Amino acid sequence: MNGSAQNGHGSGDDRELPEAELSERRDRLNRVLADHEEANAPSKGSKTGNAAGYGQAMKLSSEFIAGIVTGAGIGWILDQWLETSPFGLIIFLLLGFLAGVLNVLRSAGYVAEPNTGPRRKKPRDDGSNE
Repeated sequence: MNGSAQNGHGSGDDRELPEAELSERRDRLNRVLADHEEANAPSKGSKTGNAAGYGQAMKLSSEFIAGIVTGAGIGWILDQWLETSPFGLIIFLLLGFLAGVLNVLRSAGYVAEPNTGPRRKKPRDDGSNE
């Protein structure tokens, strides 16, 4: 007895038909997977995008930290000079924090730079605004 007859599949020709179906399904699945991989594959420019993202993150974090350190330094110097121990440090530390946040927002493009707001059109000599 052969193995296919024991499983109720009959002759060997019946076994070839499911193998053909399976190979067709496998080929179809491979094509779908290949299309999916092409659509979701990272482009070559993504590595430069990651590097640019890291650079932007370092720029923003250094601007934030610089604002805080500068404010704390000014406050500490004023405290030493005026002998107003914690108050200058606290006030200028908070001002440095606010300056750091403002610098980060400016760098990220959420807040406009100073003096770059909308400009009014100067009136012409004939009195029109165009």
